[in-house]
Amino acid sequence: MVFGFGRSSSMVTRDEALPGRAERPYRIPERHAVLDTPLEGPWPQGTQVFYIAMGCFWGTERIFWKQPGVVTTAAGYVGGFTPNPTYEEVCSGRTGHTEGVLVAYDPSKTSAELLLKEFWENHDSTTRNRQGNDMGTQYRSAIYWTTPEQEQAATATRDAFQEVLANNGLGRISTEIRSADEAGRFYYAEDYHQQYLHKNPGGYCNHGPNGMTCPVGIVRQDQLPSQESVLRDNG
Repeated sequence: MVFGFGRSSSMVTRDEALPGRAERPYRIPERHAVLDTPLEGPWPQGTQVFYIAMGCFWGTERIFWKQPGVVTTAAGYVGGFTPNPTYEEVCSGRTGHTEGVLVAYDPSKTSAELLLKEFWENHDSTTRNRQGNDMGTQYRSAIYWTTPEQEQAATATRDAFQEVLANNGLGRISTEIRSADEAGRFYYAEDYHQQYLHKNPGGYCNHGPNGMTCPVGIVRQDQLPSQESVLRDNG
C-alpha cells in the first residue's frame, strides 16, 4: 500500500502533471458491496451527486455509505489534471487529484446540508494538504458541488462550522469549495479501494468525530422543515 507520508505539499500544475491515459486501465465492480446499488449508475430519477475529499478515501466512503438517503458511494480521484490516473500516480502528488468520494443521494430522504454535517465533523478542515500523518496534496479537504443548492449548503455549513472552530480556539478552514465542472472529471479508483473498509474491517482509517458539532438549520426558520438538530448515529 502507498500512504502519504512525506509526499509533496505543493500543488502540481497542469503542465507538470503526469500525462495519464485515454481509458481506465482496470475494471471496477458493477455494484456497491454494501448497498447493492450500481456504482456508476444509472440511479433512480432525481438522484443528486456531489464529490468530497477529506483525507484517505477508505474512511471517507464508509462514513457516507452509512448515512440515510445515500444511494451509492464510490472511491475515486477528482480535482486534478491527469486523465485516468492510478492510485500510485495520485499518491505521487503528480496528478493534482484528491482521494475523493462520490456521494449519490435521494434529496427526498436527506439533504446536502445533513450530509455535509458529517463532512465537517469527521476530519480536520484546517490542515492544508494533510490529515494526521497522511501528508500530500491528495489528502486536501474539498467539496465539489453539482447544484446551486449544494453550493449554498457547502458555503453556509462552512461559515457555520468556522464559527464553531473559532469558539474553540482553532484555525481557519482550508477546504477547497468549487463546482464539479471546474474541478474536472471523477475517476473511479481501483476495485480493491471500493468499499475497502467493508472488505477489510480492520483496515487503516484516519477518520472519526473531531469533537465538534456543525450547526444545521441553515434554512430560515419560516421554511419547513427547519433542521435545528440532528442526532448522530454512533454505530
